[in-house]
Amino acid sequence: MFDILMYLFENYIHSETEIFVEQSELTDELLRAGFNHREIYKALDWLEQLADLQHSDECPYLNRIPGKSVRIYTQQECDKLDLTCRGFLMFLEQISVIDTTTREMVIDRIFALDKEIIELDDLKWVVLMVLFNVPGKEIAYAQMEDLLFEEQNGTIH
Repeated sequence: MFDILMYLFENYIHSETEIFVEQSELTDELLRAGFNHREIYKALDWLEQLADLQHSDECPYLNRIPGKSVRIYTQQECDKLDLTCRGFLMFLEQISVIDTTTREMVIDRIFALDKEIIELDDLKWVVLMVLFNVPGKEIAYAQMEDLLFEEQNGTIH
């Protein structure tokens, strides 16, 4: 499923192609690209749920109050997000790339992936996808894009 999300993101993010294509057309394109039906539907559902996260009544756990907060991770979250990933999320908050709401959206979308353990690079892509889908986060998206494609000799992350 993550490969499909990456395929869609890479093929539609900087493209002039209409993003709002019919689901059947998108499914056909993904089938031609070699993905199977089950994984395609899971990826499309993941994207739909990402869009739904922006409605606070559907996801009341999202804190929409601006500002900083301390995030205490559950054991299940610690098992999926290692110390490096959790540290990276804190780093992104400290430099104002994400806020409490987008952090919780990222964590929600991480847990919706079919991966038992998330690697730092996977987390970075999920953050980028979340920021791309949240209106008003264009500057944060550009900062995250810089962090994602930055050379190894750049910042600590």
